[in-house]
Amino acid sequence: MTTYGALARLPAMAAADPAQLLPAREQMAFTLGFHIIIVPFGVALTTLMLIAHWRGLRKGDTEALLLARRWSKVAAVLFAVGAVTGTVLSFELGILWPRLMGDYGAAFGFPFAVEGLFFFLEAIFVALYVYGWDRMRPWAHFWCGVPVSLAGVGGTASVVAANAWMNQPRGITVEHGKVTAVRPAEVFFNDAFWLEFWHMLIAAYIIAGFVVAGVYAVGMLRGRRDRYHRVGFLTGFVTAACALPVQIVVGDTIARQVFDDEPAKFASIELLPATGDHVPETLGGVLVDGRVRYGIRIPDMASLLAGFKPSTTIKGLEAVPAHVRPTDAQANIVHWAFDIMVGTSFLMLAVVLWFAWLWWRRRHTLATNRWFLRAAAVCGIVAILCLESGWVVTEVGRQPWIVVGHLLTRDAVATQGNLWPFFGAVLLLYLAVGAAALWVLRSMTRRWRQRGDEAVSVPYGPERPGGTAEAKAT
Repeated sequence: MTTYGALARLPAMAAADPAQLLPAREQMAFTLGFHIIIVPFGVALTTLMLIAHWRGLRKGDTEALLLARRWSKVAAVLFAVGAVTGTVLSFELGILWPRLMGDYGAAFGFPFAVEGLFFFLEAIFVALYVYGWDRMRPWAHFWCGVPVSLAGVGGTASVVAANAWMNQPRGITVEHGKVTAVRPAEVFFNDAFWLEFWHMLIAAYIIAGFVVAGVYAVGMLRGRRDRYHRVGFLTGFVTAACALPVQIVVGDTIARQVFDDEPAKFASIELLPATGDHVPETLGGVLVDGRVRYGIRIPDMASLLAGFKPSTTIKGLEAVPAHVRPTDAQANIVHWAFDIMVGTSFLMLAVVLWFAWLWWRRRHTLATNRWFLRAAAVCGIVAILCLESGWVVTEVGRQPWIVVGHLLTRDAVATQGNLWPFFGAVLLLYLAVGAAALWVLRSMTRRWRQRGDEAVSVPYGPERPGGTAEAKAT
């Protein structure tokens, strides 16, 4: 649906594109890019919260309980941000892309209707969980948090189903350009759904885990090496470390599925202008006038990865009809985004292997190894960059289609009015919401470091006789 900027546009076709296409693409690129950073915390931070909560109840670990309580408040703030940004996105779909919703809304809207149910379920139990810290019995309170995490998973599955359907639409009967029959199960569980769902879900745990670990790594770099920070760091880092190798396998499987089902996207990923076998893997480089320049080529590697043999034939961009062929600029964006996604994944894997070696041989130095802590802190930023790059591959790789084989992006966009002021207003709104969220989170962390955040003791939480667990932790 988006192209992440004007670079993905074909100058020669600019006159044929509606004037609204560029601002519509830019707005969707910005809002989706902003919102997708929030999504992993709704899915995975709540799971980390439950892991810490469970440990606190089973092991009597007051630091773990304190982490769970604090993380629940962070999750509530990010849930509010996600609610605002997600609501704007839902309105944008109708305002910016009326033909998508008008012609295909009966199918495309179904996963979003399911997502709405999960959203309300999550909202209810987030409130119960945060409210219940001072008021509920221990295990009853814990179980109130479980639907929060499950609803996040369900909401993610619903949104991924909608996006996967746009890549490989199934479950519809189309007559004269209109959807006349919808088979909801086929729409939701389309051919691309399962791998895309697992890819996004695992990514959520990687991002939330590394970001959380990064926060406590920075704290340890600043001298706060108490057990509270060590437990917070290990809970996040170990979760991400366990998920990352699985993600690499899932990602490799998805790339092979794209080779089979989305040849134009795969040709862009490999920066391949012409069909052929013994195709090299190109690292970096750009496509200029149908020729690859400046890249580093590994002989036969692309064919070997796609079909497990060097003689595997890969369709090039020339095999795509000219009127729906990705432009050189679009192919370059997809190729570079894919390279960044893969490169950052292996950078994080290197840090995970470093952690495993330290844990095995020099565990006692883990909290004092400044170079490792710096690398762990940077992993949070690298994970977000990896996520954004993967989203670019998915979205730009579909261009020029908004629904592959059915509706072109330029034909779906609104044709009335000036969309630039709307984009400007949304930009200001998102920046304001983001700044407010950062201010609130920063204020919370300062208060926690200075005096703790609970005004009264928790029935089963950190005790407060003479000195609180929070005081010890800070």
